[in-house]
Amino acid sequence: MARPGFVLEVDDRTPPLLVTDGPRVRLERFPLGTEVLYSAEGLQAVDDLISTIDAALAAPQDSAPLGERLRPGMKLTIVFDGVNGTPALRTPDVRGRIIERVLILAAAAGVDDVQLICATGLSRRNTEGELRQLLGERVFRSFYADGNLTNHDAEDTERLTVIAPASDTHPEIAVNSRVAESDLLVTVHLSHDLGQGGLSGTGPRAIATGLGSVPVIAAIRRHGAAPGLADEIGAAVADAVPVFSVEAVLDNNNYPPGLDFLAAREWEWTLKSQAKLFGLRRATALPSRYTRLINDRLESGYRVTSVIAGSAETVAAAGRARIIDQQRVEVSGQADVLVLGVPPVTAYSVGSVTDPLQAAWHALGVGYNSVTGGPLVRPGGAVIVFHPLTQDFSTLQHPATIDFFADVLPTTTDAGELADRFESKFADDPWYTELYRSSQAFHGLHPFHLWYQLAPAAEQAGDVVFVGGDRRSADRLGFRAASTLADALEITSATVGRTPRIRYLHTPPALLGDVRE
Repeated sequence: MARPGFVLEVDDRTPPLLVTDGPRVRLERFPLGTEVLYSAEGLQAVDDLISTIDAALAAPQDSAPLGERLRPGMKLTIVFDGVNGTPALRTPDVRGRIIERVLILAAAAGVDDVQLICATGLSRRNTEGELRQLLGERVFRSFYADGNLTNHDAEDTERLTVIAPASDTHPEIAVNSRVAESDLLVTVHLSHDLGQGGLSGTGPRAIATGLGSVPVIAAIRRHGAAPGLADEIGAAVADAVPVFSVEAVLDNNNYPPGLDFLAAREWEWTLKSQAKLFGLRRATALPSRYTRLINDRLESGYRVTSVIAGSAETVAAAGRARIIDQQRVEVSGQADVLVLGVPPVTAYSVGSVTDPLQAAWHALGVGYNSVTGGPLVRPGGAVIVFHPLTQDFSTLQHPATIDFFADVLPTTTDAGELADRFESKFADDPWYTELYRSSQAFHGLHPFHLWYQLAPAAEQAGDVVFVGGDRRSADRLGFRAASTLADALEITSATVGRTPRIRYLHTPPALLGDVRE
């Protein structure tokens, strides 16, 4: 049985604790009394993945078996998560394995009209190499050359179909034309962290954000969007498109076998583990271009704990429940200070670099919200983040972020003002649009959506301080920088006092704080 997560209170015997500091790892001594949240061990992985997939397709939840929903002459479309927002899995990727089993059923049923679409939304296009690794050589070669394997293009108006007219609450709802014309849409999603992945979210609304038009995605993700808007758009998608969902839930073993000691509790490290850590710290002390090469080549140790299939809403709910069951760590009340680390690769820096905006988004949009309910830190409390905030940007993947950071943030960091003054300019910029459609760039709206997601946490916190962060970057983001954890606590003492209740989120592996009063 896997060990559950737990909360450690730092005392005199506690060794220095591991902290992810962007591309590097460090050992940090925390003040006495600090509450350290450790994740649970991963749930038991399935023994036979193929048999598990076949069983899920044959006995889905709230749906007829997939084989019974297939027939000759139908249009079958399979959509799947891309590499953005999902971990680097060991080959063969489980998504490719699932798609292979779906294709076998389709062939047996005489279905000839099949297309595959990577649900990228406003994220960058997946490269040929990434698609080949994700799907496997056989599936890739069978579909790519004939144009039956594509990335979604939210700007391609000629290949978007309106499925619902505009209303007082939402814009005209348009989705990928192939999706709208399909007799059956099969969605394939990895579930490893709440809210991550191209098809993440609750059921059909995830299809809208992964396969919708720019106005649809922008409406769902805009600043101040009505809470029920995403569900309303999702309901329109569900009414127009018959969906069969398949979701593979991953365990918590994100480190590869050679580095899995990093997920262990520090006092359990062996001499061999300590030697590996010494080597890792030496390697990641190299210039950033080399540390990126090291991190990019590391495949995770994730394994599949379950495969769920059936109706979109039911599968999404079951996958979410499985993740919460695996990652939940119960804590008592809210702290005064929340300490977070940022990993070397975030959801939107796969094959790229984690720039200051992405680091802030991961800390405040992801880490801060790693909860089942209320925040781990009280309103007006402090958030301390470990990341260098180096002004290193990807001109290939994030050209809009470069201009957002250089030209927009110096003007204002207020999310509402950003939306009113600058969003439409970036959305309509022909250069950003061209790079999104033909190169490897994220859409011009992407930096705005990251900011809207981190803004609520920044507004609730009394202070946000980056330890080791570039002071110019921190100031540009509207935050503060400190040289050490002790300096950061001194800076925040005006907000939380000199004897604050400190809580450290010891991730990765991922965990979800369950705050109980």
